[in-house]
Amino acid sequence: MPSNTATRRILFVGNSYTGRNQLPRMIAEIAAAASTPKNVQCAAVLAGGASLKQHWNAGKVQVALGGPRFDDVVLQEQSTLPVKNAARYHDNVRRFVPVIREHGARIVLYLPWARQQTPERQADLNAAVDAIANEIDALVVPVGPAWEVAQRELPGIALYEDDGSHPTALGSFLAACVFYARLFDDGVNGEDVAHRLGIEPATAQTLQSLASRFRASP
Repeated sequence: MPSNTATRRILFVGNSYTGRNQLPRMIAEIAAAASTPKNVQCAAVLAGGASLKQHWNAGKVQVALGGPRFDDVVLQEQSTLPVKNAARYHDNVRRFVPVIREHGARIVLYLPWARQQTPERQADLNAAVDAIANEIDALVVPVGPAWEVAQRELPGIALYEDDGSHPTALGSFLAACVFYARLFDDGVNGEDVAHRLGIEPATAQTLQSLASRFRASP
C-alpha cells in the first residue's frame, strides 16, 4: 500500500455508474478529509453505456496508461453484462490485465448494484466479479453488497434514481465511501462531501459507518 503522504493516482474506466454525481471527485475529497489526509488525483475514461470491450477498442485507456504512472486502475463494466454473460465480462477484463500490469498499477474491479427491479441478481453479479478477481488477483470494491446492506438496514433509503438503475447522490456517496474504505483500508470521514451534496449529517454518519465495514481489514 502506498504511503499516506504520497500522491495516489487513480484511473477510472467505465460509464455513467462512475461518472454520475462525479464519483471520482467524491473519493478524492473523502481522502483529503481523512484523519491522515491523503492526496488523491483521479483521471477517468468514461463513455455512456460503454462496455470494457468498447473502451479497449477505442484505445483511450491505453493512451492514458502511457502517461504519468497510475497506482490503481478501476474497471467498471457495463452494468448488466456480468450477469447476462459472465464469460464475456471476464474476457473483457482479461484484455486490460497485461497493459495495466506493464505500467505498474493495481487492478481494481468495481462491483456495482443490481437493478432495483431485480435485486435477486446481486448474488450473480457478486459471483461474476469475484471469479475474475480471484483469477487475476484484483482488488474488488463491493459497492453493490454495501447497497444491499443499506437497503436492508435503512428501509426507504433512496439510492436509486427513478430509472431503477443510476445512483442518486446518496447512492454515489455510499459508493465513494466504500471505495475509500477499500482502497485505503481506513475508516471514512465524508462529512464535507455530504454537506456539499445536501445529505443530512446523521444519514451521512450512518452510511460512512456502513461503508467502513467493507474495509480490507475491518
